[in-house]
Amino acid sequence: MRMTPQLECVLRFFLEEPGARRYGYEVMKATQLASGTVYPLFARLQDSGLVVSAWETPADEGQRPRRYYQLTGEGVRVARLELAHLTQKRHSGAPGTARPAAGTAG
Repeated sequence: MRMTPQLECVLRFFLEEPGARRYGYEVMKATQLASGTVYPLFARLQDSGLVVSAWETPADEGQRPRRYYQLTGEGVRVARLELAHLTQKRHSGAPGTARPAAGTAG
């Protein structure tokens, strides 16, 4: 999977608590990315087997259900590996590896 600045932000957020389930709005707030960026990333990650998702049944009537996303074991492994590789490239001064702002649109 191609590492974009937006994907980097999402993976870094997931890795803050690797086993945590996250919902879209939570990820959008934390990364300052728009829904049109976050949800396609979730789809790509899920298609790659790096993320699983499940709908939550609301506890109270009238609440909207939330779809939660969670890194798989392989997702945690790949995210850590790719982010470490990216960090190594940045420290080596490789061209095109400047860290983008969290809300950079893509």
